[in-house]
Amino acid sequence: MKHIALTGSNGFLGWHTRLAMQERALRTEAIAVGDRFDAAAAAVAVSGSERAVHLAGVNRAAEAEVRDGNTLFAEQFAEALLRAETPPPVVVYANSTQSTNGSVYGDAKLRGAEIVAEAAARIGAEFTDVVLPNLFGEHGRPFYNAVTATFCHLLAEGEGPTVENDKELTLLHAQNAADLLLGNAELGSQQELEVHESVSGLLERLAAIAETYSAGEIPDISSPFSRDLFNTYRSYAFEKLTPIGLTRHADPRGSFFEIIRAHGGPGQSSFSTTVPGISRGDHFHRRKVERFTVLAGSATISLRRLFDDRVFDFAVNGESPAAVDMPTGWAHNITNTGSETLYTSFWTNDIFDPEHPDTIAEAV
Repeated sequence: MKHIALTGSNGFLGWHTRLAMQERALRTEAIAVGDRFDAAAAAVAVSGSERAVHLAGVNRAAEAEVRDGNTLFAEQFAEALLRAETPPPVVVYANSTQSTNGSVYGDAKLRGAEIVAEAAARIGAEFTDVVLPNLFGEHGRPFYNAVTATFCHLLAEGEGPTVENDKELTLLHAQNAADLLLGNAELGSQQELEVHESVSGLLERLAAIAETYSAGEIPDISSPFSRDLFNTYRSYAFEKLTPIGLTRHADPRGSFFEIIRAHGGPGQSSFSTTVPGISRGDHFHRRKVERFTVLAGSATISLRRLFDDRVFDFAVNGESPAAVDMPTGWAHNITNTGSETLYTSFWTNDIFDPEHPDTIAEAV
């Protein structure tokens, strides 16, 4: 299996990059930096890699720590490149649009790029400088990674965020950033993937998403940006809103309940039967929104966030109907735990394309 050498693999962008790597069956070789840096181990991680990607950085600390930390991480990454027995053909640096604004952080990122570029030249590798704007995405750290993470966290907790400093943002979803870093997307496509929105406009969009989803309904996700914002918000609301209760109406004729209300964008519904003791699924999605609803029978729907061991189990049945939405980046399956045939409805916003299925095998 081919591998990518990666610093910052446990961070926000690192998680998203590893997620994208799973789709291509690429193994991650993590490079520890800072106090945990081991030059010999780092060189082994880099050696033979398809590409080496430097993500690790310091952006929230005292000025000296920001300056010295980012420089040190770049120097350690460069040392690993130079010591690798079989250097990578491509070296990638996750830069920032702040690198030209004259701030301590910006200057540190600029200097880091110079250090890594020099090392890449010495080993004869192609150097790719990926200059990233404001990133957003699932599982960002509130009050740290970006304003989107903070807004989503507060809205999911039922609080009302306010805007103190309104300005225009250039936003890029972390999965798109990962594709740029891994070469899955051409650097020339970056501007097409970016979205410009004010801070107040971003909050308005997220508040509308939160309000709609609180009723168990799917908001308008007709554009990639609105879908990505919805997936981001869902990662913060998952534990509070799962499962989604559905109202069952019954009379002597039988029963009726609504499965889904979607406010915009494409959609595809499907249906399956599952015999007792059998599971379906064991995969994850990078961008696709998917809902499971048991119509008849009993089942357990299990979910696990990638690169985490905790499993969430939800017991569901057709007599007390409930829907479970699959968070992006989470492996999931459904198992018939009853003695009768299980009838399940599946809805997704994505019209299935066998060439681009966005369905990646991963056991829960």
